[in-house]
Amino acid sequence: METRRALLVDAFAAEPLAGNAAGVVPDAEGLSDDQMAAVAAELGASETAFLTSGDGTTDAGDAVDDRLRYFSPTTEVDLCGHATIATYGALFAEGAIDGGELTLRTNVGDLTVAVDGDGTVWMRQQSPSVEVVDVDLGRIADALGVDPAALRDVGADLPVAVASTGLPFLVVPVNFLERLGEADPDDGAVERLSGEFDVAGVYAFTFDALNADSTLHGRAFAPEIGVSEDPVTGTASGAVGGYLRRVDAFDGDEPDELRFEQGHFLDRPGHVRVRVEADGVRVGGRATVALDGEIRVPDDEDDGIVEA
Repeated sequence: METRRALLVDAFAAEPLAGNAAGVVPDAEGLSDDQMAAVAAELGASETAFLTSGDGTTDAGDAVDDRLRYFSPTTEVDLCGHATIATYGALFAEGAIDGGELTLRTNVGDLTVAVDGDGTVWMRQQSPSVEVVDVDLGRIADALGVDPAALRDVGADLPVAVASTGLPFLVVPVNFLERLGEADPDDGAVERLSGEFDVAGVYAFTFDALNADSTLHGRAFAPEIGVSEDPVTGTASGAVGGYLRRVDAFDGDEPDELRFEQGHFLDRPGHVRVRVEADGVRVGGRATVALDGEIRVPDDEDDGIVEA
């Protein structure tokens, strides 16, 4: 029975035990799908990233540096922003990589990651796609456990939409932070909505943020992929950045950089930096290692449970 190094890394946070915890296996060479799924389930983070060496070139002819795959405790996920930030933030902190750009291959395609000198990791996501949808706001309010008026008050100016930069979310505007904080979602109803609109989950947000420097406050509910509420979400933040531009939320005067706050209602406060650019969306944040250890991985043919 072999062992692999396994980390728990808090993404979108400058201090441990905040932001969104991701599992990171920095050397996943040779692990099977079943082994990766078992390790992710054992670590118990909303997603765990498995890093292997890159192979091949991009469409532009550039070499692929790394391959990343992501597993929630119940299923493989095509893309995960916070686990990507966690992976490269941890590697930079221990000196395993220098600052600069890397190209990584994911299930949704090849993406660029850049690390600043202060350890901020920037993940370039795909160009956003945004589709406004016709859905009963009362039904969404019931699923989220909020007053329907909290959605109708802003629905005329900010529509509900499916937005994606690689992983789609149903984006739902809410009028006030107090209403968003009262949300008590029905996981089954949210999962049905997710299945109907073919999204990973529901991202509800309000411009009524806690911090004056923040653009908005968000909450993300994704029981469809085994996560009742995700503390801080990179892929959803990128999608919402694209959504805000698509619906002209700033009346043409969009800031160069957006700052999203999330996780406070779970006592896991974090912040995501978002830049919507001509060729895509960049999502950035810091990361800090909270746990560094080894996990025992049974042989692939074994049916035993992974033991920490």
